[in-house]
Amino acid sequence: MSDSAFETLADSLLATLEEALGDHVDAELHGGILTVEGDAGTWIVNKHAPTRQIWLSSPVSGARHYAFDEGSGRWQDTRGGGELLEVLGTELGVELAWQAP
Repeated sequence: MSDSAFETLADSLLATLEEALGDHVDAELHGGILTVEGDAGTWIVNKHAPTRQIWLSSPVSGARHYAFDEGSGRWQDTRGGGELLEVLGTELGVELAWQAP
């Protein structure tokens, strides 16, 4: 995946998450970093361009890294721990959906 393709995917994901979560919790996106304030604490979701990954810091599940799987169109945990939207949605009690542009 090229740098520009990663940036497009990551920016689309973060903007979609901010919009979807904003109706349920305090979510704010600045400079490629999404900060989410929930009942259990603060979640940070950010793009990490050098590895072409999305990184999640969660007060529930800890730190995880997600890489885009072109076959499924999903951000998969690099250590086999599931898919980003499922994990984040479950932890925040919100149904999340995103489709690659």
